[in-house]
Amino acid sequence: MSSNRSSNQLVVPQSSAALDQLKYEVAQELGIAIPQDGYYGNMATRDAGSLGGYITRKLVQIAEQSLAGQQK
Repeated sequence: MSSNRSSNQLVVPQSSAALDQLKYEVAQELGIAIPQDGYYGNMATRDAGSLGGYITRKLVQIAEQSLAGQQK
């Protein structure tokens, strides 16, 4: 997420590389091309929404697994 123009601040700045990696993995799974220049304005809204939604589902899954591991 280092190349995006978002004003969102990461809660854990060290997670930037991991989030970037997740973004590219999800895009590949969905068959969506990530713009090389970081500009998403030419990306279809449906693709951007699918990408964001799938990333959110993956992050929730990771958090749930982490919480479940802490409970044991």
